[in-house]
Amino acid sequence: MTSWVPIRPGRDLRLDVIRGWLQVSIFVSHIANSFVGEWFIHRAYGLSDSSEQFLFLSGFMLGSVYTLKSFRDGWRVALLDIWRRAGRLYRIHLQQNILFVAMLAIISATILPGELARLGWGWLLESPLLAVTAIIGLIYQPDWMDILPMFVWGMLLLPLFMMAEARWGWKALIPPALLYGATQIGWVRAPSLTAEIGMGFDPFAWQFIYLVAAYLGKRALRDGVALPYRAAWAPLVTGGAILVLLVSAYIGVCWRLELSWPAPAPFAAWVYDKQELAWPRLLHALSLAWLVAAFVPRNPGWMQGRVGSAMALLGRHSLEVFCLGLFLSYLASTALHQFPGWFWLLDPAMAVAGVAVLLGLAWWLDRKKVVRVRVVAEAS
Repeated sequence: MTSWVPIRPGRDLRLDVIRGWLQVSIFVSHIANSFVGEWFIHRAYGLSDSSEQFLFLSGFMLGSVYTLKSFRDGWRVALLDIWRRAGRLYRIHLQQNILFVAMLAIISATILPGELARLGWGWLLESPLLAVTAIIGLIYQPDWMDILPMFVWGMLLLPLFMMAEARWGWKALIPPALLYGATQIGWVRAPSLTAEIGMGFDPFAWQFIYLVAAYLGKRALRDGVALPYRAAWAPLVTGGAILVLLVSAYIGVCWRLELSWPAPAPFAAWVYDKQELAWPRLLHALSLAWLVAAFVPRNPGWMQGRVGSAMALLGRHSLEVFCLGLFLSYLASTALHQFPGWFWLLDPAMAVAGVAVLLGLAWWLDRKKVVRVRVVAEAS
């Protein structure tokens, strides 16, 4: 029998602000060859990037939501809710594919011939029926279309994991950990059609960070904090996390400046392996999560200021902002390619303009939500 009753917690402003920053980071990092995207986001000074944190926060929040709904409305309602969320995200992913390939088709037909093939859509042109079937099955993921399927897989795995966690506690993480370990030694690989056509993110590897986050989300709901950062041994973990960040920053800066560092090139490539979520990347991402949970207050004053409020606004509408951001990133990349002589003017200008457009979208969605709530309140 469960001896605790979950209570909906107050909104943690950190989550919105961090998700907002991740959207800014994802947008500028997707601008090809951008100096801003290369040096002015946290990815430049570490091994992991916004993908790990984006997925982590989704697992964290949905782990809490699923637990709350299960206790309040029953596991069937919670299961239907998570399926509904996964279905909505799946539809958005398919729509994103359609709109993105349409944009690339226009670009290929006008200013950049061969752009579809360059970004991995060549198979769609050669075998459209098979390619569309593989897209529907989430196996064929051309460039920039590879992150949302991982959220869908995570959501589908979540109910099974949460049922296991309710029975066995932290031991429910052992099977995901073993599966992740199998990907690191090459025993398990994501399904692919050819060496070039397949998944950008191996779901057998990336499921681990999602389910760890879901476990922590339930802990946060139950205990009020996700991580035991006030335990007697917590300073050792904090010290280790700081060391991981320092070493990762050294590796990251050396990598980007093409400096020699005491490791062979194959090792460096493995450290940054994103498809299989190499364990140094995972360790860096979890170290960041620990330090933020331990040292960033829930609602500090600076998060109420203009910058913090802007990031929180983006974070509240992170999915829509992410989707639009991919299109803006590609258009900015195309502009830099077409006008290399204007690079140093266009690069920062388009980064700032793109963030402004994303903020405009988030503001419009926020206003739309407020109006809808007001109409419902007046009608009742």
